[in-house]
Amino acid sequence: MTTITSSIGRTEAVRPRRTEARDASAFASLFTRFTEDVFGRIDVAYLLEKSTFALTLCNEKNEAIAHAIFLDYPNWNITDQSNWESFLNKNYPLNTLFMHLFVAKEEYAAGCSQEIIRRAFIAIPELQFILLFIPADENLGPGLDGVFEKMMTAPGSAVDKTFTLLVCPRHQHHPQLHIRKARLEDFDDLMPIWTRQNEILKETHSEYFLADIIACQDEENQAVVCEDGGTVVGFMSLCSQVDISLLRESFDLRLFHGLCKPHPEDVLEVPKESSIPEVDVCSVSQRVMRFSNCDSNVKDKPKRLDQLIHENQQIITMELYDVIHTDFHASPSFLEAEEKDTFHPIYRGASNAFCIRLFCIDEKYETRSLDFLHYVFKLFPDKDFCIILVPHCVPEFYLIQSFVRVAPSCTSQFGHELYVFHRNCAYDAVALQDGTPVQAFVAEVLDQIVGISVVRDEMDIVYIQTHYNIEDFIHFNYYQQEEHGELYHFVLNPIFRHYTKHFLKEILRLAHKSSLFYPVYPQYAKGKFQNPFAHSLTSALHYMVPVRPRRQIVYPLEELGINAPSEQVSKDQPRYSLNHINRKLIMESKVSVNSRIVVVGASDVGISFLETLVFCPHLKFSNLTLISTHGLPGKDLPGSKHRRFLIHSHCFNDEDYAQMSLCSWVNVVVGKMTGINRSAKYVVVSKERKVPYDYLVLCTGQNYQVLSPTEADISTFATNKEVTSKRPQRYTGKIPSNHFTLNDDQDCLKAMEWLKENFINSEGNIIVYGNTIDIYTTVETFLSLGIDGSRIHLVQPPLSSNVTCLNNNEIESAVQEALSEAGVSVYYDSILAQWSKGDDPDLITRAAFTTNRKPFQLQCSAFFSFAYKRVDYETFKAVNDACLVFDGKLVIDTEFRTNDVSIRAAGPLTKYSRRYYADEWTHSNFNSKQIGFELAASMLSLFDPTLQPFSKPPEDTDSLIPMYKGCKIQGGVLPRGYNYLHISKPEVPIRLDLVLALSDHGTEIVTGKARDGNYFRMHINKYSMVDSITCFSKEPLPASNYICLYGQHERLLNDLSYRWDEGQITDLYSYFREPWSMAIYHDRFIDLQKELRQILLSEQVREIAPADAPERPPTRLSPQVPPERQTEDSPVPPPLAAPAVRYLLRHGAQLPMYARGRPAGERGAGR
Repeated sequence: MTTITSSIGRTEAVRPRRTEARDASAFASLFTRFTEDVFGRIDVAYLLEKSTFALTLCNEKNEAIAHAIFLDYPNWNITDQSNWESFLNKNYPLNTLFMHLFVAKEEYAAGCSQEIIRRAFIAIPELQFILLFIPADENLGPGLDGVFEKMMTAPGSAVDKTFTLLVCPRHQHHPQLHIRKARLEDFDDLMPIWTRQNEILKETHSEYFLADIIACQDEENQAVVCEDGGTVVGFMSLCSQVDISLLRESFDLRLFHGLCKPHPEDVLEVPKESSIPEVDVCSVSQRVMRFSNCDSNVKDKPKRLDQLIHENQQIITMELYDVIHTDFHASPSFLEAEEKDTFHPIYRGASNAFCIRLFCIDEKYETRSLDFLHYVFKLFPDKDFCIILVPHCVPEFYLIQSFVRVAPSCTSQFGHELYVFHRNCAYDAVALQDGTPVQAFVAEVLDQIVGISVVRDEMDIVYIQTHYNIEDFIHFNYYQQEEHGELYHFVLNPIFRHYTKHFLKEILRLAHKSSLFYPVYPQYAKGKFQNPFAHSLTSALHYMVPVRPRRQIVYPLEELGINAPSEQVSKDQPRYSLNHINRKLIMESKVSVNSRIVVVGASDVGISFLETLVFCPHLKFSNLTLISTHGLPGKDLPGSKHRRFLIHSHCFNDEDYAQMSLCSWVNVVVGKMTGINRSAKYVVVSKERKVPYDYLVLCTGQNYQVLSPTEADISTFATNKEVTSKRPQRYTGKIPSNHFTLNDDQDCLKAMEWLKENFINSEGNIIVYGNTIDIYTTVETFLSLGIDGSRIHLVQPPLSSNVTCLNNNEIESAVQEALSEAGVSVYYDSILAQWSKGDDPDLITRAAFTTNRKPFQLQCSAFFSFAYKRVDYETFKAVNDACLVFDGKLVIDTEFRTNDVSIRAAGPLTKYSRRYYADEWTHSNFNSKQIGFELAASMLSLFDPTLQPFSKPPEDTDSLIPMYKGCKIQGGVLPRGYNYLHISKPEVPIRLDLVLALSDHGTEIVTGKARDGNYFRMHINKYSMVDSITCFSKEPLPASNYICLYGQHERLLNDLSYRWDEGQITDLYSYFREPWSMAIYHDRFIDLQKELRQILLSEQVREIAPADAPERPPTRLSPQVPPERQTEDSPVPPPLAAPAVRYLLRHGAQLPMYARGRPAGERGAGR
């Protein structure tokens, strides 16, 4: 904190922070009579929303005592924001801001203005001037008069007659540092800095280590210092000899010409005669321009990189405080680890880089770290690149935030991150020019074009507002339609990538935009943009924030009629991932996390974990890697028929995958985990590749395994009694080609392709073996493919428990009836005894089964097994060989930790340690998406410096397992085309008839019959809450709507129990299609519930509705009755009705079926 002194001599300790929207109301109390005279009439909330940079000073009590708002164009609307440089006859596109407002407590105004200006220069290192226009007949109020000075106008200028231009230059508040070569006499000044920041170096080197470096300087090894007022405050050691070949083995240096000088014999493309195929590596950093370098002298004897790493590893462990991150570097977005076939260019030129070996600087001067670079490039005039190596777990500090992070190969075991800086980036002369009327812009450096961008108006803003959580970042009320733009193309030379945010800022200013959107459409065919809306993948992506999609209401359009939402809201169009940037986000600090986080398994848990990390707006994870057998899900076209094979968890669907676009943020290694080396921290993939990690997350789940036949001798008429004592065993032989276990979409796709090619148009039988719900969805898929039911044999082994997969007698009867009608043969309590092979040893031709009476055999052309679901054997072996505790499943604690602090695990793969005495509860009992979210939340404290530390739970609760509340969901299509959906609370499975017999079971509301295809069951528990829903219908189900009903109080559902008891409800399907229910399906409804709950807990409502008042049923907001009449004439107190009406007004685009009015007591309020 900084101490300032008031005009009467009192002192106050203040600290700076970014101004937030909630601070707008506090500005008014600090306005003085000079404020409007100097700055004009100001709408503070509007100005904050459009500000480039805003700063607040708070005292020790966290009270705001000063605010300032800066924009990148003049105040007072003197000239068009895109033409102010020519207006001033100066060109400061990157290093000038204009003060649009300053307010402070009057007695502290002078000190606050000095501190805010100083902090602005510290927070924005490239900022050189702060300008302020004031009316010519006005004077600055107290405080600012000591900060700004008058700028002289050009002769003959008319500006001076109306306005005065004031300037505040950097050098008066936070000047650039003086850089020079280090001398031995600097040792005394450097040692205090060195000692504070480098405890490791003190332990491994003598106290004169720094003096030795300074004394041993030569042409190849240099040392420089920075000083302020004659005092040395920083040090940098450099070396011109680097082993470039070792770097090229681990990093993709193609964008930097391999860090070598161009040479005539360089091989940059795949030779035509080469047999190596080109691999399309979809990398954000690879879709930008290449650049050329100048020839220079050649040096010999490169320094060994391991020595360089050793030195860097120690110096970079220094602690740096008050770091404000201002850059965000692109990283590879999608890598498939097929490195054997990847072409590697050959560079024959000399090394073109020098390295920073050691670096330290006083934390008060960190933001001036770049001042070194202007000088050090002069020391190595023949080198164009400066590089630095940083350990993965070290946060990005100020110096490297202006460097470009080089994308490593995802299987690289190199222990450091590589950052590169080009000599041309040491100059701030980057200018933008407006191109054509279609809003094309180019960036120039030294009269060379280094970047280009194309922007067009965003015409679909209503769709964006209703389909994405964009209001997390902007307030739409302050934006005009024309202020929204779509970033259509953006390309910037990679050596200037750290100027991306400035390029974007200038695009916003020159294009008269306040926000930009960038959509990323899914690619359903690798390497091809099949979608006509697809944009070029931009290097600006990592400077933008990904926007979460919103859950959509499934509207019954026919029932709503003219009250249906507009086509802009309800239209069906290709889904895409949305990224966003606006003026106030340009200068927002982001924390770059380089820790290597490796996720094994593309299960619902793993995808949810990655989604949570990716959508943290203030964090950027550079090294997220997914190891999966078939890569990321969602690569197939929406609605593909093969997806019907397996039951659906409704955690993610095709639209979700498209709107997440994980391939833009996550490296993907296609393969199976076959080993874990805990000491060296790497995962072995497919027994050959090594993927290093800092944190390993195991989410493989459980898979259907190939079950080994019991080998019972059917010739002796063996029965199940002889074989049930044997535990099921995994088949270890060669798996027949017509044997299928389906675990994901790719397995299903391969099975469907095989059936179309080898089975549908031939003769033979399909055997489906198992007793999970997947057997029914698979049989239905066979029938939908046109396979005759008589060719399908459904064989069910004995149940392992008394709970069936459907756990509903009426639905089971309807399914069995449908199977019988289709001609499907069903066999119960049958155990696979043998399979025999004919002339082709790779095919199963017959299968034999034992029963409780006598065995039987079936001809077999295809065998689908769903009988043995366990942890995959390769996963088990990798976990077991790594000495992780495995007790039937991988053992974890309540924080997802295994017995290795670097390895977390979640999902059906895991079980809780026996010390919790909760063996019946595992992650399988809970919602997988919620488990993934909680896993990510438990790990964010390791990476997010903004999180407040959690208080430790009471000691008596550390032995309790967490009980997650999200609902479990199963959905799919069963035989006869019945659409099935079951939503239930997390629980240990119990037979439904036993549950119904409980005295405190609650209420069962059932309409329709399963065999008629209109069955709807809803269970209301003893607390009047919905805790189970089962649908069985011939019509498609709006699953996302019904999921919203789970956990709601029945009175909220239009007095459901009362209407059921009165016989008013005969069909729950039509009941929940009525217009009144649409508000409950809205994704913001939970916010309304929270607001109403807070009001109910307040004293205000207690006074309005005394406890002895008779209980009356709540009045719902009717689509036919104006809300203002309901709030005034109904028994609902106005404090409760007003938020509901505001909710309907705010979301009128999605809820047009409700009458609109204003809450009681709010005169003149309207839409």
